[in-house]
Amino acid sequence: FPLLSIEQGCMVSKDADITVAFRVELPELFTVTSAEYEAMHSAWHKAIKVLPNYTIVHKQDWFIKERYQPKMAESGLSFLSRASNRHFNERPFLHHSVYLFLTKTNKQRMQRQSNFSSLCRGHLLPKEITDKEEVVKFMEAVDQFERIINDTEQIRLTSMKEEDLVGTAEKGGLLDRYFSLSEEGHASLEDIRLGADLVRIGDNRLCL
Repeated sequence: FPLLSIEQGCMVSKDADITVAFRVELPELFTVTSAEYEAMHSAWHKAIKVLPNYTIVHKQDWFIKERYQPKMAESGLSFLSRASNRHFNERPFLHHSVYLFLTKTNKQRMQRQSNFSSLCRGHLLPKEITDKEEVVKFMEAVDQFERIINDTEQIRLTSMKEEDLVGTAEKGGLLDRYFSLSEEGHASLEDIRLGADLVRIGDNRLCL
């Protein structure tokens, strides 16, 4: 398992990489003008430039096949709303979720080859991770990145806390959903098959 711990809302890997996770809200498809697209592109470009060297920006889109479950018993619905709920009830659709991960790594890590071993160096952790000032600078850059994106009217970033990542007794977290390929409940112990042609967890198949 590559993660070492969750510290102050950050995921720390066994290679001492620090990752900050965000939930992303994007505008609906076909609702953005060309001028707004330009503004969004400029915001992304400006935000990424404030991040320090050797930072990995990873945008992750989840498309999970689900069935529409309207609130049929909800009172106060109009005739058209009730008719719409009946029409789309149980119809399959792709539920789209977007996450953004900012990972602080280092020059040594980026240049590492597959045959590299930690036994070949004199220390287990890279020097950058033991420098608190470097970590503070990264977190300040992440805060600035978040402000720049949220200043736009089209995109909204929400920082994910520890309970959002690992979950609670009542609700599963992002890691639960990642290992179960499901948006609901806690991760269950299911068979994982990694093949050249497919990735499958239980009865859920991952489309690449």
